[in-house]
Amino acid sequence: MRYFWIALQFLTRLPAPRSTSASPEDRGRSVLFYPLVGFLLGALIAGMQALLTSADVGLQSALVLLLWVLLTGGLHLDGLADSADAWAGSHGDRDKALRIMKDTASGPAGVTAVVLVLLLKFAALSVLLRENVWMSLVMAPVLGRMAIVFLFASTPYVRMGGLGADHAMHLPRLAAIIVLILIAAAVIARGGIGLVALAAGLGLLLILRLMMVKRLGGATGDTLGAACELIEAAVLMAMALVVS
Repeated sequence: MRYFWIALQFLTRLPAPRSTSASPEDRGRSVLFYPLVGFLLGALIAGMQALLTSADVGLQSALVLLLWVLLTGGLHLDGLADSADAWAGSHGDRDKALRIMKDTASGPAGVTAVVLVLLLKFAALSVLLRENVWMSLVMAPVLGRMAIVFLFASTPYVRMGGLGADHAMHLPRLAAIIVLILIAAAVIARGGIGLVALAAGLGLLLILRLMMVKRLGGATGDTLGAACELIEAAVLMAMALVVS
């Protein structure tokens, strides 16, 4: 459970036992539990939505999205904003992109990216909740954090002094592969809609990885957060298109 608590503390604002003595190895192994944190987030979100079934679908979608952001503290949205600013402002210059991502201020590109992704999530949630596809509330957070595991396991981490350096260096690769396979199998077991969600998430993930490697030579904490947000949005949109 120690690794799970470290992952929960890092990825969410949920109460968790404070682990001030977490070693670099502990942080690396905690990455294996990121999808489980996603499952917990999804379960909490789905639980709240179940209490709101008599409300208007638009209101349900807005409240679900609000809780989603609050539970994570906007951690991945911050990465999305920084990554969008870096891509728009660096003009292909790797070092400039890395400098922009370290800037705590968000520029127009970052703000626009966050607004558009939240808008896409809201639109997709409106469709999915109208059709009572509650499993989407669990599947999207799980696949979003599965994307982080995949990128940590398969992509060089280019900011070695960054927040995720220990996670990348000490992640057990074989265990990560097993986790990824198990999650993919569980999603596919949900039937056609699960296969669509996995295909949409994986397709976009491979594109994002290619972009990271081409522009930066690998991933950073910001691009990992951006990938999580974009995969969640893609999964929700794909599922909404199937059921609408």
